[in-house]
Amino acid sequence: MVDHLVVVQVITASRSEWIAPFTGLEPGQFRKLVRLVAERGGEEIADGRPGRQWALPLADRVLLVAVYWRTNLTMRQIGPLFGVSHAAAHRVIDTIGPLLTLAPVRKRRIDSVAIVDGTLVPTRDHRLAAPSKNYRYSTNVQIAIDADTRLVIATGEPQPGNRNDTTVYRTSGMKDQLANRPVMTDGGYQGNPEVIMPFRKPRDGTELPEWKEELNAVHRTIRARVEHTLARMKCWKTLRDYRRAASTLVDAVSGIAHLHNITLTD
Repeated sequence: MVDHLVVVQVITASRSEWIAPFTGLEPGQFRKLVRLVAERGGEEIADGRPGRQWALPLADRVLLVAVYWRTNLTMRQIGPLFGVSHAAAHRVIDTIGPLLTLAPVRKRRIDSVAIVDGTLVPTRDHRLAAPSKNYRYSTNVQIAIDADTRLVIATGEPQPGNRNDTTVYRTSGMKDQLANRPVMTDGGYQGNPEVIMPFRKPRDGTELPEWKEELNAVHRTIRARVEHTLARMKCWKTLRDYRRAASTLVDAVSGIAHLHNITLTD
């Protein structure tokens, strides 16, 4: 007689000690996230087919997505950790991931400054990715943070990694999202005259006046905040090597930005 293989769930949201190490969120922060997903319709979604229920409760499905983004385990690795097949893990991420994305900013001060920067995300799907300066097939992902709170306020549609920031700022939708708002960038956004950039040295090789050098130093100090944010976001390791379809990357980036914001505010 052949013994049947029994898949035992290893990680569950009911064990709060698993949450912080695998997601970067404290248990209280995670519970608020689950409530938000429920409000956005997470409880109403069946397993892809009418009448069929999910094998995992909502909290465990949210946990599975957060663990995947944090660890970048393969589906064949993460499925058994939750006692489901790798195909079911795919369906969970496809369904719950979009419910974790950033909500649009409803209110802001008129004088609030946004800081924009881009980063290259290695992406296996060559339908969108392109060879880039990190010597890998990558996508260019733009994010914007509030200069005061350091919270991510917008993310752009991923673009091929061989496109420069000047172009991607427009084609990713970032420019439209930040319309009528002061925006600070580095010197790589020269084709967008509406943004605040550091002064460039004159073409004749002469030095900048002292007052311009001082302003550039202040600009670098403030703009570094977005670089720190991108570094923290890459603690969710799926942004270091994205293996899923490139069409799903936009939700992953926005969802990870949302998780990052939660760690800063709650």
